[in-house]
Amino acid sequence: MKYLYGPLTSRRMGVSLGVSLVPHKTCDFDCVYCQLGETRVKTKLRKEYFDQEELLSEIKTWFKNNPEVKIDYITLSGSGEPTLDLKIGEVIQEIKNIVSVPVAVITNSSFLTEPEVRKGLESADLVVPSLDAASQDIFNKIDRPEEGLRVDQIIEALVEFRKAYRGKIWLEVMLVKGINDDLDHIRKLNEAIARIDPDKIQLNTPVRHTALAGIKPPDKRKLNKVKEILGPKCEIL
Repeated sequence: MKYLYGPLTSRRMGVSLGVSLVPHKTCDFDCVYCQLGETRVKTKLRKEYFDQEELLSEIKTWFKNNPEVKIDYITLSGSGEPTLDLKIGEVIQEIKNIVSVPVAVITNSSFLTEPEVRKGLESADLVVPSLDAASQDIFNKIDRPEEGLRVDQIIEALVEFRKAYRGKIWLEVMLVKGINDDLDHIRKLNEAIARIDPDKIQLNTPVRHTALAGIKPPDKRKLNKVKEILGPKCEIL
């Protein structure tokens, strides 16, 4: 399959059939913790990356050939930033016309600053955006974004998205030792998260190979303290 991968099983999303909308490691971030390695094509240019008819045909064929497999989510994520593609909103709608399986989108949140992206994601059943930082300096260190991207604008975009979106939002925070785990920063991050009001806060840590050498998770004691600060909606993955 050109666009589909899996199904994959995870604790948070059950059985998920993945859909890649952009080529491998095409992203506007180059996160230090990425388990897929460094970003190959670093860009914030949104364009059409795939053939929509081919993609939808693959989905139809997969479900026709695998009627016995129970899928909890069709997940738009892959190995790059899915909202880079201009057709993401249209694709969500078309997938939902094909099958009744809920559609999830995993995104780094950066393009939610664009109203058309927020509108396009409104058809998804679940959006899993990430927010690793509440200040620009930490944002630059951990996510290594394309020039011009600002975390304060991303936070405001997440707040706006929550106002209009009727599906579930599970906000993911990737915690890296010595970069974004300072408790003063976590308290500032918590202020931003309170404004976003996600349904869940999912605290994650790097556990596999990372794009940058030497990236480590905080210890369990620190993780539990962060969870305490972020409140009852927070879970450690």
